[in-house]
Amino acid sequence: MLIKIINRSSNPLPAYETNGSAGMDVRAFIDSDVVLKPMQRMLIPTGLFIELPDGYEAQLRPRSGLAFKSGITLPNSPATIDSDYRGEIKVALINLSDTDFTIKNGDRIAQMIIAKYQKVEWQTTENLSDSARGEGGFGSTGM
Repeated sequence: MLIKIINRSSNPLPAYETNGSAGMDVRAFIDSDVVLKPMQRMLIPTGLFIELPDGYEAQLRPRSGLAFKSGITLPNSPATIDSDYRGEIKVALINLSDTDFTIKNGDRIAQMIIAKYQKVEWQTTENLSDSARGEGGFGSTGM
């Protein structure tokens, strides 16, 4: 699938790092280092603009290494970039650790996945079919 992209940053385009990768790393595009303090949220620009086909979205997700090693994640994960959005892709990051975290230009801060979605139409009703689970919610299937 070909997707139009504008890269106003000095960083390489998002790319799959291995043949089996589902996500492409997205990099920070900043003029100077940014310090993310514990529990602080910040919107980090990427310099990327994309044009997705109708029926597709781009999802931004945390990078597992950053999340595990440094406590850096996305508070709105997965973030959705709609097919009709043409603005700059920015990544909302939060520092869940107890130490400052420095972001430098070009750092890989998130991963992007392109996903197909389907629109639905609602059919209002008074009854739903039975299922084995029924109305069992949070924790109802055990530990």
